[in-house]
Amino acid sequence: MSYFLQHGFFVLRVRYLNKLGSGLRKLRYGLLGMKVGKNTTLPLIHVTWPHQLAIGNNCLLERNIYFKYDGIWKSGPSIKIYDNVFVGTGCEFNITKGITIGNDSLIASGCRFVDHDHGMQQGQLMRLQNGPEEAISVGQNVWIGCNVVVLKGVTIGDGAIVAAGSVVNKSIPSNEIWGGVPAKKLKDR
Repeated sequence: MSYFLQHGFFVLRVRYLNKLGSGLRKLRYGLLGMKVGKNTTLPLIHVTWPHQLAIGNNCLLERNIYFKYDGIWKSGPSIKIYDNVFVGTGCEFNITKGITIGNDSLIASGCRFVDHDHGMQQGQLMRLQNGPEEAISVGQNVWIGCNVVVLKGVTIGDGAIVAAGSVVNKSIPSNEIWGGVPAKKLKDR
């Protein structure tokens, strides 16, 4: 009897309550300007400027993803996630210029995307200086492993793989496997 009760509560929670919560979040964020495609489930996420985020169809997002548009209000979206993308729990998108993530890409848990730096000139506090900003682009069918950091100006080509724990500070061509700190080419796919 205990098995059937546990199974019943699991099905109720996963199938119905999560879908209801997702629908209510999509409605709320939609009123604030966020675009969310069909068959995309919207879990508990953190968003500073909802109108800066566009998520495609059939995407799977896990909980506690932080979409931080780091700037003053401007029309958007600046964070564009296309169709059939997976984003794992605890990822952070700290974006000033923009980021695009192509169709069918996989982003594992704990990844960070930061498209800007602080200024470093002497004689002025770093926290008060404007730094360089460059958009990030992730191609189609890309796999980014757990806890990868992708920095400003990086383009990751279609079909590329980035090993877990890497720091990507330069662009990766299509169909290559990169890893390390800083990330370097390991081999071709």
